[in-house]
Amino acid sequence: MKRRAFISLLGGAATWPLAARAQQPALPVIGFLHPSSPEPSADRPRAFRQGLKEAGFVEGENVAIEYRWADNQTDRLPALAAELVQRRVAVIAALGGNNSALAAKAATTTVPIVFDVGEDPVRLGLVTSLARPGGNLTGINFLTVELAAKRLEILHELVPGAIRIAVLVDPVNAVTTESTLRDVEAAARAMRLQIQVLNASTSREIEATFASFVGERPDALFVGISPFFIIRRVQLAQLAARYGVPAIYQDRLHAEVGGLISYGASLTDTYRQVGIYIGRLLKGAKPADLPVVQSSKFELVINHPTARMLGLDVPATLLARADEVIE
Repeated sequence: MKRRAFISLLGGAATWPLAARAQQPALPVIGFLHPSSPEPSADRPRAFRQGLKEAGFVEGENVAIEYRWADNQTDRLPALAAELVQRRVAVIAALGGNNSALAAKAATTTVPIVFDVGEDPVRLGLVTSLARPGGNLTGINFLTVELAAKRLEILHELVPGAIRIAVLVDPVNAVTTESTLRDVEAAARAMRLQIQVLNASTSREIEATFASFVGERPDALFVGISPFFIIRRVQLAQLAARYGVPAIYQDRLHAEVGGLISYGASLTDTYRQVGIYIGRLLKGAKPADLPVVQSSKFELVINHPTARMLGLDVPATLLARADEVIE
């Protein structure tokens, strides 16, 4: 064999495996959109990946995930959603509430989207019906807004003498805030409670809100729903303790850092369910055919040391219903 021919054969043998590797299909990519940051809870993205695993997908093995965090700047969500669409992701997980879902919906009518929202997605315009979503979106409703009246009842059970209730809301989270206030005000009328609505969307505004309690202290505080309030949960718990105001929250993350009591859906379970739905879409299911799931797992968490510090005697009936009592 001539030397030139031998070198040519070697060259072909060396390049063939590279060509074969280049022809291997790329991993499908999931777009992960969230209004907050990787903190405060690493458990929830982990639960999302657990749901994916239950559906047969493992990050880095047979699927890739592109994470987009808005760091509590909700006005960034539309651009981040557009980035994921331009990245040609196979599916988008729009997590962290209504704003992510609405931004993802506005960004594409073709890429499948799985959302988690805190209120009726039909009313939000995300789907045409719960049973048959009808478009490129489906997901989980964790009933945050629908449970607002229930949280007010629990707060009144814990502090039965409370008449004047301050309701802290984030005006930036406008859609959820409007729905929350509608339900809380209706429940307050039925329970003959007085409601004072307070707005805060910055740390300084939270401080100012609590400072106003010196002049006219409410009997209790109802903290509304916002990714911002999750980020500022330590500040909220410390200020509630400093001013001696019993407060109820939606997310257990508040109770875990010293907040008095929380009641709401298990968001860890919600993220897991979103992961399962994403896996089904990657296997060929269509979002239009996957019904919206309503959360069925709820958590009542009581921080007993905080209750004692506030001089509250937690009713035995409430302790018995608690999913967790932090000691």
